[in-house]
Amino acid sequence: MKILRVDNLKVKYQSNEILSDISFSVEKGDYIAVVGPNGAGKTTLIKTLLGLIDSNEGKIAFNSSKLGYLQQKVSLNDSKFPASVEEIIKTGLIINKKFPKIFTKSDKEKTNEIMNKIGITELKNKLIGKLSGGELQKVLLARALISDPEILFLDEPTTALDPSSRENFYLLLKDLNEQTKITILLVSHDIGSVGKYAKKMLYIDRKLIFFGTFDEFCKSSDMTKYFGDLSQHFFCQRHN
Repeated sequence: MKILRVDNLKVKYQSNEILSDISFSVEKGDYIAVVGPNGAGKTTLIKTLLGLIDSNEGKIAFNSSKLGYLQQKVSLNDSKFPASVEEIIKTGLIINKKFPKIFTKSDKEKTNEIMNKIGITELKNKLIGKLSGGELQKVLLARALISDPEILFLDEPTTALDPSSRENFYLLLKDLNEQTKITILLVSHDIGSVGKYAKKMLYIDRKLIFFGTFDEFCKSSDMTKYFGDLSQHFFCQRHN
């Protein structure tokens, strides 16, 4: 089942064309790595899909209204920020609440459930400003997931993480995708790592260069011509 369809999307900023003629469709349960060089328009694409940036031309059609979003470069430098992990995660439920926005016993149970799923129950009462980078990203992921989105958008979520934390985060996303069938669109500059976990690649450089499975990318003669044999196989991560 198609959960998202994008047709001939074009985005301009002032007189500069950031994206042009972007068309692709997303199936329910897809795990798509959105990749490309710096300045390619990856973040612009995600923000346009979410309605945070207006498109100039084209059509975006969702077959779901349940979206989750983990934005780029979230940080809390104040170690005394007066909110616990449990409280921060629980705020992800506010969007679906009608007035008065009061937390209930079932909200607490839901928060405990998502903390257990992400593996951060032991952080429950810890101040959010006391977390490591890897811990913080897991907490923010839990907040994005607590409202049960059918599509999860992540924009460079591992930028500030060390290599071990980054791999653990990718493994967590892979498990979530396989176990819950949540659809994932992950923007990443780290294609060599994410290629081991994602199912499909969406490569853009202001326009669509490739969309399909990693195996299809690996076997594409057009992509060999575009990237060169060495870079193509580094991206696909399907053989040594």
